[in-house]
Amino acid sequence: MAEKKLSVNDIATFCKKKGFIFPSSEIYGGLSGFFDYGPLGVELKNNLKKLWWKAHVHEREDIVGIDGSIIMNPQVWIASGHADHFEDVLVECKKCHQRFRADQLVEEKLGINADGKSPEELHELIVKNKITCPNCGGELSEPKSFNLMFKTYIGPKQTSESVAYLRPETAQVIFTEFKNVMDVSRKKMPFGIAQIGKSFRNEISPRNFLFRCREFEQAEIEYFINEKDLNNCPYFDEFKEYKVLALTKDMQEKNQEEKETTIGKLVERGVIKSKWQGFWIGFEHKFLTRVGIKSNHLRIRQHLDNERAHYSLDTWDIEYKFPFGWKEIEGISNRTTFDMSNHSKHSKKDLRVFDEKYKEKVMPYVVSEPSLGIDRLVLTVLFEAYEFDDKRGNVVLKLKPEIAPIKTAVFPLVSNKEELINKAREVFKVLNSNFNSLFDKSGSIGRRYARQDEIGTPYCITVDFDSLKSDDVTVRFRDSTRQERIKIKELAEKIRQFMSEDNCS
Repeated sequence: MAEKKLSVNDIATFCKKKGFIFPSSEIYGGLSGFFDYGPLGVELKNNLKKLWWKAHVHEREDIVGIDGSIIMNPQVWIASGHADHFEDVLVECKKCHQRFRADQLVEEKLGINADGKSPEELHELIVKNKITCPNCGGELSEPKSFNLMFKTYIGPKQTSESVAYLRPETAQVIFTEFKNVMDVSRKKMPFGIAQIGKSFRNEISPRNFLFRCREFEQAEIEYFINEKDLNNCPYFDEFKEYKVLALTKDMQEKNQEEKETTIGKLVERGVIKSKWQGFWIGFEHKFLTRVGIKSNHLRIRQHLDNERAHYSLDTWDIEYKFPFGWKEIEGISNRTTFDMSNHSKHSKKDLRVFDEKYKEKVMPYVVSEPSLGIDRLVLTVLFEAYEFDDKRGNVVLKLKPEIAPIKTAVFPLVSNKEELINKAREVFKVLNSNFNSLFDKSGSIGRRYARQDEIGTPYCITVDFDSLKSDDVTVRFRDSTRQERIKIKELAEKIRQFMSEDNCS
């Protein structure tokens, strides 16, 4: 196998060519930071969302789901702090007037982590290191703060009273609906509320394809406990010995690299501040490996004090080693009682709940907020699965069967024999009623195999002349190209077995 040397542009080109992802409204020149999912992309994305929901809601007793509104009462964003604190730092070229995120320019030029630095600190670095416009070399303006929320209006009159915002995160609807959800679900703390939905951020300079968009999807949980139970986590032992590559705050301050340790050791040393937080970091890391990401391509990184969000006591990112560096695909924050207390104060509604264990009313404490970028996850699994096979002379997209857009492809051996085509269609109908399948009779059998390899289809089924006599077919496995003869009446169950075993070889 040839070593993968992919750029983000390579993946973007591949995705457009194969029908995974297209630039939005491209016939009009596109729109930066917006993308459309094609026939294969929407299947891949939906499969990832279904698997996330299964792992976080259906397979657990302590989490329920909601689907909240994108536009909320604007008072929500005042109470949450987003109206005042949800900002990036912008610089503008005085010559060509292109605008950039100041921290990204500094990071690219100096190779340091500039996330969380103030406008004054960034200005000092830009001046000291003579950083100029990457487009034309022009002088940059002084950095200034820029609020990332998209503004809109409710109703026919565009007045200050009708201003609203597209939500920049999915979390706030969970906090505002907490009491309703708790009442109807009859859940008691500790428990969580999950949601998958769209968010919008007016990014200054979207980049790296799906990694930084202006419209994106999040899969998020707010997990509520009584603060007295910070280390009373019944699930912690499952991840006590779980191994991760970790980069702590202290290690970053000493310019050290990540190293392997266990969740248990990080909690024991007080680096991860509670057993609950340790559990969720381990659980989310394991989920990412479940969708096919290698553990050694992931690390957990603790936020430095100056980069933590205004609501966070402690935040850890799970990062993937992209060609453009280690970057976050999921954040896991301890939001304390910040949001619930602020919403209680601003709405003048008592959001405390009665804890039967301690016989007291308490403000729900968000011990952990796993927040996964679904679009970033799509990008990550594509990078992870993409492989060029020298022997075959084509790309093999080694997606896990559970998330592959197409599970089975059915081919008649030749396209000019009616009896073969009819038999193949019978097989296709059986399989397509069980799995998302594809029927293809055009081109040589080798070319058809290659087309399916390139889009990640784990199993190709060929109907040949022996099939007419013996009522069996040839199943070809994507990763190894091994072939196995299977009776048609057993085919669906066999494919289901192969998928459950992640068997593509």
